Amino acid sequence: MGHPHDPESHSHHNSVWISHNSVNGVSFWDDRAKGKIVHQRIEALEDDSILSTNAWIDESSKKTLLTERRRTNIQLLDNSQYFLLIDLQLECKEQVILGKTPFGLIGVRMAKTIGVADGGGTIRNSDGKINESEVLWKPARWVDYSGPITGKSIEGITLMDHPQNPNHPSVFHVRNDGWMGASLTFDGPRAIDPDKPLGLRYGLFIHTAAPPLEELENAGNNSRN
Repeated sequence: MGHPHDPESHSHHNSVWISHNSVNGVSFWDDRAKGKIVHQRIEALEDDSILSTNAWIDESSKKTLLTERRRTNIQLLDNSQYFLLIDLQLECKEQVILGKTPFGLIGVRMAKTIGVADGGGTIRNSDGKINESEVLWKPARWVDYSGPITGKSIEGITLMDHPQNPNHPSVFHVRNDGWMGASLTFDGPRAIDPDKPLGLRYGLFIHTAAPPLEELENAGNNSRN
């Protein structure tokens, strides 16, 4: 897993990740930058979910800019499919500005064989647009990336933006080289105040084959509940 053509400078491209490229000007997106997300503790652990706490630390000042509470829930579906629901709450003691950037808050790196450029995969969004040329920088309720994992099998992931997220429908950052992300602050910066934590929800539908748009739209109901 990782960027198929530039793994060194894109070493942060691992599976599904939560981060942002500008938190009070500090990058947490690039794992070689000064911003580090450090796991603190597990608050609750159940059969189908985990609640964890992470600190977003500026290594230059050793200051915690954000405290993140993350609940990850898995819903098992038929045919070895599943739905991953990620709930985030970002809290701060002093106002924090998430800067204008297409990088963050969630990214998904696909296997090389699923990529449009390297494996013959396909990107689709909720408006029926196809691949990077049509989907890049466009708002959508969801984006799906599907493609072959073997010579006989197609699988994929649908990344879904929740209707109550502040910028819904999110602008999506996608590339034919095998990655997609929902851009929380594509249009401009967003402030998080000490008395008003930022809550976000994202859903990921991990599926077999390449479902029709109607099925993907119905699957999105899981992220809305």
